[in-house]
Amino acid sequence: MAEAPNYTAYHPRWLRRRVSTYWWLGSWSYFAFVLREATCVFVAWFVVYLLMLVQAVLHGESDYQQFLMWSARPGVLLFNVISLVFLVYHAFTFFDAAPRAMVLHVGKTRVPASLIAGGHYLAWAAASAVVFWALLGA
Repeated sequence: MAEAPNYTAYHPRWLRRRVSTYWWLGSWSYFAFVLREATCVFVAWFVVYLLMLVQAVLHGESDYQQFLMWSARPGVLLFNVISLVFLVYHAFTFFDAAPRAMVLHVGKTRVPASLIAGGHYLAWAAASAVVFWALLGA
């Protein structure tokens, strides 16, 4: 165990305020930040769910049907609906943060944040339209 530091008059102790474990409940912006970070768990769930689906499809019709029966259980359906809500929240907060994280310049002029966010939302809408077309129209 390390021995305690020896403080002198010329080497004062640092002021370190104790921070509560629940510091993030102090304001809405902190809560929204922690909630956004927690949504990564639901993003991971959708990745695992998709990999399970791919594995079931690759193993044949019977495994695929078993996967569909498992997916139709009320608990799995409820969890997937809750996950979808958190996933949409994750996407919106990601697109909201993108203009602050990406600084683009055209010549010497900075691209407005609204154009960066708008481009992300437009790409999201286009990708969603392609998926809907592939699932419903093809």
